[in-house]
Amino acid sequence: MINSQFAKLLTSELNRIDSAHVSKRLETVIEGFSGHKAIINGKKHLIFNSNDYLGLRLHPQLKKAEHRVSQKFGTGPGAVRFISGSLKIHRDLEAALAMFHGREEGLVISSAFAANLAVLTSAVRGPGQETFICSPVLVVSDELNHRSIVDGVRLAQVPSENKAIYRHLDYSHLDEILAANSKKFSRALVITDGVFSMLGHVADLAFIRAIIDKHQSKYSQGILFIVDDCHGVGVMGKTGRGTQEVTNGEADILVGTLGKALGADGGYVVADKIFIDYLREAAATYVYSNSISPGTAGAALSAIRILSSREGINLIT
Repeated sequence: MINSQFAKLLTSELNRIDSAHVSKRLETVIEGFSGHKAIINGKKHLIFNSNDYLGLRLHPQLKKAEHRVSQKFGTGPGAVRFISGSLKIHRDLEAALAMFHGREEGLVISSAFAANLAVLTSAVRGPGQETFICSPVLVVSDELNHRSIVDGVRLAQVPSENKAIYRHLDYSHLDEILAANSKKFSRALVITDGVFSMLGHVADLAFIRAIIDKHQSKYSQGILFIVDDCHGVGVMGKTGRGTQEVTNGEADILVGTLGKALGADGGYVVADKIFIDYLREAAATYVYSNSISPGTAGAALSAIRILSSREGINLIT
């Protein structure tokens, strides 16, 4: 049981949050759905603050797929994948995600937040680097990137001298940073959201890609371009391929979510097979954490198939 003194500290902090009117724990309770209207306190309401952009979480095909796969594989994965094996549904989903994005390989992780932590901690430290001591890596991030990116850099223990923040969407500033640091670091990581969730701004990935290509040869281990496109996939572009499709700029490593436009849950990474293979060995949030449930994977796979069909194109447009 929590001691009284610590409980007082917690009470004081909760009171401070409440007085600032930024409380997050007082969530609205949704009792169910009638069509696409949420039932709250017995009344039907249209929901305008959901990330279920295409309404797929209530799609009959996703519900049927979730049920069918749960009947076959059970309600949970049983254990982490390197211990009890990968369920075929997870492998099928990863292959579908890779194909959807035109990449060699995909990796499904418990959440998009965990996916960003996986990518950043693994890419920053690199092979054989358990800590950041004497690391040759520069991490460059847009100043308004998602909290999961910020925490990923923190978790990777990136020291201040190895970090650079460029002004939001200011690519001349990004150019200056990469130019000024080429002789100091062997490798650089450039990280941005595709669509910035709080403002709706869209990163110009083609412009960023051009800047990276300009400086690529100046870093002996090159520059990795990482994009979190959780709010872009399924919404942006004629076929829902996200910010890359809209801007004609391609990331080296793309992080996405199954829990927004795809109507399911969990996160994923798509990239070259060599990098995904490395994540399966190095990413703690993958190695030591259960994957999404089989039923959820089945629903997500169904969503990918819908999105790749005429019905999906109609939903997007």
